[in-house]
Amino acid sequence: MDWSRYDAALFDLDGVVTPTAEVHMHAWSAMFNAYLTERAEREGAPPPAPYTDEDYYAYVDGKPRYDGVRSFLASRDIVLPEGSADDPPDAETVSGVGNRKNLYFSKVLDEDGVQAYPGSLKLLEALKERGVAMAIVSSSRNAPAVLDAAGVTDFFATVVHGGVAAELHLDGKPAPDTFLAAAEKLGVTADRAVVLEDAISGVAAGRAGGFGLVVGVDRGAGHDALTENGADVVVTDLEQLLPGDAA
Repeated sequence: MDWSRYDAALFDLDGVVTPTAEVHMHAWSAMFNAYLTERAEREGAPPPAPYTDEDYYAYVDGKPRYDGVRSFLASRDIVLPEGSADDPPDAETVSGVGNRKNLYFSKVLDEDGVQAYPGSLKLLEALKERGVAMAIVSSSRNAPAVLDAAGVTDFFATVVHGGVAAELHLDGKPAPDTFLAAAEKLGVTADRAVVLEDAISGVAAGRAGGFGLVVGVDRGAGHDALTENGADVVVTDLEQLLPGDAA
């Protein structure tokens, strides 16, 4: 890839730099299925249809945590009060359900740790050598902990995660706000920045923001879905994006 046209690279984290998307998927599945079962038992209702990977891609993937909760529950005609970010994980609120999911995620991260994808690490090293500014743009409030666990924090001049977005009142993906904020923090214009995303909502955000290039990383969302929603090019590994002199 010719990186001379770009001054910055804006990376999603989970599924792009680190394989934590799978950890998130498993955490969402365990949490939602436990919640649906507990809710049905409490109300004396029949066992619910289980939450599936298809639900993850349709309602949760790439979105801020509470947006994902709200979106999935709405698909099951469940409406809860919003609550607040400090709600306990057993609270019957959108925030409480989202915080319950975080318990599952944190437990797996603490027990198993995480490593960056080898191809992603190669690209980070090559771009750092070329002087390309880099940022993480993640809907997850866990992003700093994941970066630290993977040992890649120092590659990124700024990290715009879900907590930062909430503090700045930025709309989450598929809105482009968090990517645009990251580009501004790096001092680059959108047309000189590359967005790298594995989520449909993420590539849609890249398209909406008018970025110079939107790269879809196919870790399961599908080539066609990523292209249709905003990706200019789709790869299966970031090693495919190495500069010509580093490939």
